Amino acid sequence: MDERDQKALDDIEEYGCHVLNVMEGEGDPSFTYSIGINKKQNKPDVVILGLKSELAHSMANNYKNRLLEGEVFEPGKYYSGFLENFDVCFVRVAKKHFDEFFGWGLWLHHGDDFEMLQIIWPTTDGVWPWDEVKSDFYKWAQPILNEDGVLDEI
Repeated sequence: MDERDQKALDDIEEYGCHVLNVMEGEGDPSFTYSIGINKKQNKPDVVILGLKSELAHSMANNYKNRLLEGEVFEPGKYYSGFLENFDVCFVRVAKKHFDEFFGWGLWLHHGDDFEMLQIIWPTTDGVWPWDEVKSDFYKWAQPILNEDGVLDEI
């Protein structure tokens, strides 16, 4: 086991999760995701696509802390307290995206026997993925990782 592997395991033990930031690649947005929540709390880990890593990291930790306080997050409902002045919602991530996005999760669980939720955020103008007026940048920055890549209005 190398240093990075041990750091991830230590963070999960001490803090309840380890948060990873993946930088923007050729044609792909940056994203941030947690590992260890599923293992420690038997609740889904979380992914945030297209936001600055510091903000997304904070959102992942906020999610973990709220779970520890007993809050439950369900796909298809709005939640406040993740982004100032804006609600977010959650979508269950389809397993077909695990290989591409969640290598550390696959490592930790020795396969894809874990759950992920995607935190969906609106633009600062209040535009959501289901709105027809969304920009090409917004569509690129926040792909929907459910089964069909489409999100109907909540």
